[in-house]
Amino acid sequence: MALDNGPVSGREALAELAQERVDHRFKGLPPDAYGLTLAELAAQRRNLFTDGFATPVLALSAERLEHNLKLMETYSARHGLAFAPHGKTSMAPQLFHRQIEHGAWGITLAVPHQVWVARAFGIGRIFLANELVDAAALRRLAAELDADPEFRFVCYVDSVRGVELMDAALTAAGAGRPVDVVVELGAGEGARTGARTEAECAAVADAVAGTRTLRLVGVAGYEGEVPDADPERVHAWLRRLVALVAGFDGAGRFEGLEEIVLSAGGSAWFDAVADVFAEVPALSRPVLKLLRSGAYVSHDDGHYREVTPFNRVPAEGALQPAFRLWAQVVSRPSPAQAFANAGKRDAAYDLDLPFAQAVRPAGGGAERPATGIAVSGLSDQHAWLRTAPEAELEVGDWLGLGLSHPCTSFDKWQLIPVAEADGTVVDYIRTFF
Repeated sequence: MALDNGPVSGREALAELAQERVDHRFKGLPPDAYGLTLAELAAQRRNLFTDGFATPVLALSAERLEHNLKLMETYSARHGLAFAPHGKTSMAPQLFHRQIEHGAWGITLAVPHQVWVARAFGIGRIFLANELVDAAALRRLAAELDADPEFRFVCYVDSVRGVELMDAALTAAGAGRPVDVVVELGAGEGARTGARTEAECAAVADAVAGTRTLRLVGVAGYEGEVPDADPERVHAWLRRLVALVAGFDGAGRFEGLEEIVLSAGGSAWFDAVADVFAEVPALSRPVLKLLRSGAYVSHDDGHYREVTPFNRVPAEGALQPAFRLWAQVVSRPSPAQAFANAGKRDAAYDLDLPFAQAVRPAGGGAERPATGIAVSGLSDQHAWLRTAPEAELEVGDWLGLGLSHPCTSFDKWQLIPVAEADGTVVDYIRTFF
């Protein structure tokens, strides 16, 4: 897919981004790089460990990032799935475009601000996994759709009230193009959003049919919210979703469409989505089976390493954790304790604490495993380290930390170096949270 897929050229926007200058906004970058553009700094191919980068500094592995992009491209194609990875994970337009280059249909997002970021960088297909009822945002969306006939936008609806609010705002805005919507089926009582029953879904669909400003194009949901999720419960809920879209089609709700949208898929159960979506019966129109997993792009060393579907289907491949946070030991008050200069402002901690993985000695020398070192807590700017007798750790050493939860790792860093295995930094990823 060409990157020039909107009124703003993706290539032009990324080129402009590369001209942004390094300054005090960006953590961990070499102080002597201030004033350089990102393109100029990347061209220098500095080494993360020897060329002036300051701790704490978060880096992405160039090789592992590319591996993950290729793996999900292959997986989606193998299972006949279109792929709209959730962009809220990284909020990095450079990664959005790399995902599209690796076969993604478009990008999934969660809130209006994220949509405007994606549009500023030329993303032409957006799936909003939320009901959009904010009048100001709907006015802007209507203007975006009217200005760009090629822009494809789909969002959730899950209530008659939501449909009424959307219709009123779009009517007031004088919207020329209807907004495409999918009815969201909730994952169960006590789960997150979504209409709870098929009857409620039908009432929402009826409400959409009664408007001029909305067009029903399918159904969707999020299986990650299934209560007490296990393979049996997740498969059962996904079959409800498939039965819902088939029932809507049988009732003639999709007349006049070129395709029907059927969407699910977080990062923990996309194997179940592939299984059940393979069972979709022949409908009156082709079905766009849209997977939305997002955490894969960096993967992690904690939560997603444990829950990834590739643990259940190892023959399909394996994702690789691409993040490492480098901190420096700044205090060694006792043989059993040390402190490094990275904390809650730098590392994800909502699911797990960081994991000590590697040590680079302050005086030089080979990187070694972080044997006998564990993170026991985080302050705002410090990692509390518990050190066993076998731990070799001195003030000044660099400590490499694995992280758990990509979404709350990306959002702490506006600019992230992309480093090859030998430490050569080949790119810088800009985030927009």
